[in-house]
Amino acid sequence: MNQEQVKTQLLQLKDTTEDCLIIFSGKSSKKVDGLYHPENREIIIHNKNFEDDNSLMYTAIHEFAHHVQFTESSIPVSARAHTNHFWNIFHHLLFLAEDKGIYNNVFKTDTKFVELTKKIKDNFVNVDAQLMKDFGKFLLEAFELCLEKHLSFDDYVDRELQLHRNTAKTLIKIHSKDINPEIGYENMKIVANIREDFERERAEAAFLEGRTPDMVRAEFKAKEKPDNKVDYLLHERDRIEKTIEKLTVKLAQIEQQISAIY
Repeated sequence: MNQEQVKTQLLQLKDTTEDCLIIFSGKSSKKVDGLYHPENREIIIHNKNFEDDNSLMYTAIHEFAHHVQFTESSIPVSARAHTNHFWNIFHHLLFLAEDKGIYNNVFKTDTKFVELTKKIKDNFVNVDAQLMKDFGKFLLEAFELCLEKHLSFDDYVDRELQLHRNTAKTLIKIHSKDINPEIGYENMKIVANIREDFERERAEAAFLEGRTPDMVRAEFKAKEKPDNKVDYLLHERDRIEKTIEKLTVKLAQIEQQISAIY
């Protein structure tokens, strides 16, 4: 597979507004398989690192995700390369590449991986999730007992269970909202914090379909954020102005307290 063939397949995944150049270095590297240079819109692939085209395409899609993020993001791209936003783009491209036959997901086709994944999920991921959901049931019982006795539930959790109160509240949410343990404990926490019942059900379904946490976070948090650069900048301006106003008031209060002392 040459550079042009790689580029042709990448453009089947997304026809970007800005062009990018695919360069095979002709070398191997112990540090990285590929690089993206945003200033030149260049994807460098150390093609001597790979024994097959499938592995090379995986790296190409990874670097292409950086290009998509850098050139099409409605908000400024963070200096940190691998943000949640990046992983959302990358995973979407990978799923699409699988559907189009451009990339073969080894985790789902290699027998050893398939068997190991099943063991991990059956013996740890799902078991842990169900255990934590049951934990939430007993914490809810403790909460109701605290109400009955006119005692502080936060104090009970902090001092007697030595558990952070926010963790306890999340576990109660998981139990009360009957989140499916099949999606795993960490993903249950994400779903439990979605307010609307319908959206929560959709998020749970997305996990069961195999979507990644970054993809689900991006989809259900996107509605709270502006979807173009101008709106984003206006939103940020308003947010900063409000922050400055609050800090100004707080500074004045501190100055008054200092003056009262002296």
